[in-house]
Amino acid sequence: NVVWHELKYKAEVVRELREIPLVECFPAQINQVFTNLLINAAQAIGEARGTITVRTGVDGDDVWFEVNDTGSGIEPEVLERLFEPFFTTRPAGQGAGLGLPLCYGIVQRHQGRIEVKSEVGRGSVFRVCLPVATARS
Repeated sequence: NVVWHELKYKAEVVRELREIPLVECFPAQINQVFTNLLINAAQAIGEARGTITVRTGVDGDDVWFEVNDTGSGIEPEVLERLFEPFFTTRPAGQGAGLGLPLCYGIVQRHQGRIEVKSEVGRGSVFRVCLPVATARS
């Protein structure tokens, strides 16, 4: 509900959700990652209405979900710094640069990883991979 208020005026949200196996996680923390990625996607779209696509899937022993936006994209030199605490591309007062580092830390504590692909002018894809619950045993 919190995210929907941010998204409804900015983007069409497309869901491409496949059936996925269970993962061992703290749901509230993974929800925080998902929330941050969705809000960042909406902010990347800017003034023009865009599309945010949410996908899920399985790759080997990993479950993944991704958030794909049709926003402005990220410059290659910025991509290298995305997960640094306090790094932000937003104007002063519009972001502390803590959202993505927080996401990174949560995913790392779940023995997962975050992958980012971006093309300036075309948008970005953030993929979170988490190990399937039985893969850890």
